[in-house]
Amino acid sequence: MISQYDILRRPVLSEKSNLLKDSSRQVTVEVLLGANKKQIKSAAQSLFGVKVLGVNTSVCRGKTKRVGKNVGKCSNWKKAVLTLTPDSDLDVFGVWQQPAIPEDQAAA
Repeated sequence: MISQYDILRRPVLSEKSNLLKDSSRQVTVEVLLGANKKQIKSAAQSLFGVKVLGVNTSVCRGKTKRVGKNVGKCSNWKKAVLTLTPDSDLDVFGVWQQPAIPEDQAAA
């Protein structure tokens, strides 16, 4: 049986995914190739504690790479764009926002 930790692999960190997160509250993640939209939605809601409105998926084809005379192919992977509700937020980097002024200097 597939666990929820296997379904969501890693966040996709690109310029386009950052713009989607800021403008329309959408988070892009790499998911298991055989996972469907219902599994992706339930895994995101249970692991991150957010409310997901919708899931859009696409399969990205692996690129062909050459090193000298040898030719190889990267594997295909699946991308999911999660649309979140306005009251929920998902921090992709896992860091919190630091205050602009350190606390010891703010008191002085």
